[in-house]
Amino acid sequence: MPVSNEDVSPQRSPFFTKIMGGGDIPARAPWRQILLAWTGGFLAIAVVAYLADFSNTALVLGSFGATCVLVFGFPDSPFSQPRNIVAGHFISSFVGLCVLTLLGNEWWCVALAVGTAIAFMQITRTVHPPAGSNPVIVMLTEPAWQFLITPTLIGALLLVLVAVVFNNLSKGRSYPKYW
Repeated sequence: MPVSNEDVSPQRSPFFTKIMGGGDIPARAPWRQILLAWTGGFLAIAVVAYLADFSNTALVLGSFGATCVLVFGFPDSPFSQPRNIVAGHFISSFVGLCVLTLLGNEWWCVALAVGTAIAFMQITRTVHPPAGSNPVIVMLTEPAWQFLITPTLIGALLLVLVAVVFNNLSKGRSYPKYW
């Protein structure tokens, strides 16, 4: 009895099917939204960088660029709200500093710090994805505990201040959704 092609075709595993995706990419944001996101990100980092330069104080973290993507590109997201920005950055830097102080700077310490920061942000309902990189920044730079205040806390507060002012200047935007 002949075998049909259907009988010999390989079956895909559920895992393979899941990783193939299959959905469509989202639509591009409207030009107005893109311009607002660009302007907000530019202004926020400009303010923080200028104040850092003017005061000769470290106020800029690499993760703040990703914070700007969220707060100006997706201001309604729970990840973009002030409590998530400030507490998320603070908790993640704190966890990184604790792991660095107590356990040192080994490869597994970086992993432990990131995983622990994620867990603490989830426990406190202050998840802010860009802050997940703060423990990595801590391990790479090995800063003093002052890192919690500058750049982490003051820089995050400055970003929120710019976001509150900028996002409320535009018609149709109301920020934040909650504190």
